[in-house]
Amino acid sequence: MAVLSKPAAEPKFGFSPIPVIDISDPESKQAIVKACEDFGFFKVINHGVSSELVSVLEQEAVKFFSLPKSEKTQLAGYPFGYGSREIGRNGDVGWVEYLLMNANLDFGSVPFPGIFRNALSEYTTSVRKMTCHVLEMITDGLGIKQRDTLSKLVCDSNTDSMFRLNHYPPCPLINKNTNGGKNVIGFGEHTDPQIISVLRSNNTSGLQISLTDSSWISVPSDPSSFFFNVCDSLQVLTNGRFKSVKHRVLANSRKSRVSMIYFAGPSLTQRIAPLTCLIDNEEESLYEEFTWSEYKNSADNSRLSDNRLQQFKKKPLNDS
Repeated sequence: MAVLSKPAAEPKFGFSPIPVIDISDPESKQAIVKACEDFGFFKVINHGVSSELVSVLEQEAVKFFSLPKSEKTQLAGYPFGYGSREIGRNGDVGWVEYLLMNANLDFGSVPFPGIFRNALSEYTTSVRKMTCHVLEMITDGLGIKQRDTLSKLVCDSNTDSMFRLNHYPPCPLINKNTNGGKNVIGFGEHTDPQIISVLRSNNTSGLQISLTDSSWISVPSDPSSFFFNVCDSLQVLTNGRFKSVKHRVLANSRKSRVSMIYFAGPSLTQRIAPLTCLIDNEEESLYEEFTWSEYKNSADNSRLSDNRLQQFKKKPLNDS
């Protein structure tokens, strides 16, 4: 059963406030930092990822999700594999079906047609390269001398990165006569636990992000661009300067939505703590140090909407 919510409020802006970043321009580094501070979210253009490659992967994804349920469930598994409705193992559900994969996997071993396997491999390679470039622009914008301070955490073969294909079918439950005009949740509100995540979707809207005043705004779809989310671990690495963006997806009554998300995560043993170059002393650190494995396990055992970082926040000295 899909989760229902009240209709989303109309955006307060007559235009989309989502920052648009041209990453082919080195001078965009400050604009990325500001976007990460103000929204935790930005749109990337002139990214260098082949539109033909993206198109092929989307077509192959549509073919897969069009298969009979009995064939798709042969790939069911946890944490990786095919899933439908249930998101994780803690009671969250949505109007969605998906494929979740290890982004560092040798896709040659995946039981998909050759075109699909090749597209997965080439796409994740291209998006990983773009992601590393964006993270290096961020370090430049933050004035960090070592350019690979962030990118090295996600760009080698030992990292724990994931790739997800989501399919949101048209939802017949969205009917004023049957559910009072309420929205149907495709994927419930949450933040991503990794360092940064990279989204691309077809031309069907549905994605919304939460602003600092807790209002929700819709993100206009743009299949030629990519959208970057600041994730929980990057919020910690920047000691709260960047905000992990809360986001959700609303189902559509008439059109399917297909999205592909690359979650750039560090190695399981990587220790996550505020970067020393961004704080003057240890007392300024807002978070306790943790390993990615510890935080990932915590996230896996929580509900989507939980504030997973709360338990890793340091208590003020006067509370001890």
